[in-house]
Amino acid sequence: LEQLAWGLTVPESIANAGDERLCVVEQAGKIRILDNAGNLQATPFLDIASRVSYGGEKGLLGLAFHPDYSSNGFFYVNYTDVSGDTRISRFSVSEQDPQAANAESESVILTIDQPYSNHNGGDLKFGADGYLYIGMGDGGASGDPQNHAQDRTSLLGKMLRIDIDNGTPYSIPLDNPYIKDDGVADEIWASGLRNPWRFSFDRQTNDM
Repeated sequence: LEQLAWGLTVPESIANAGDERLCVVEQAGKIRILDNAGNLQATPFLDIASRVSYGGEKGLLGLAFHPDYSSNGFFYVNYTDVSGDTRISRFSVSEQDPQAANAESESVILTIDQPYSNHNGGDLKFGADGYLYIGMGDGGASGDPQNHAQDRTSLLGKMLRIDIDNGTPYSIPLDNPYIKDDGVADEIWASGLRNPWRFSFDRQTNDM
């Protein structure tokens, strides 16, 4: 093992914007840049700690850069807001400084009520299809007492799939499995999940 960085506070996710840098997510609400020389940038790329409810399984939990980040400067985060609910938001990189995001550029894509403090899921990633996938936990407590994971009117306990390049603030991909089912949330890609804290796509097959 080779240690690459020091001085991080509860680092729990790493993302790449298609260049030589690594962006490290700190749970308390900051994104830090680790350059290709192994230097941790002192000033955070993004600092939204004042908007984040942090502690236990809550906090800034996920980061995904838009596939066209190099041209549009968009990236997406999953965090627990000060009310304890999940918020999926888009931010933009600063027009003046590629090492800094514009913290005032937040555009809220989706807000999901959280009944308890744990099992918030947290990861989000773009698939090869260009759609944004969001892992949502079942809302927490012991044994999913409100049966969210099996309730397909709820976005909790699911893998969600949305098209953030069309619609306001997003649209539903036409091949989402429940788009034609009345009484089922169209965003759902898969249901019955306990707490999809992390997921990834196979680089060869694109399978989740």
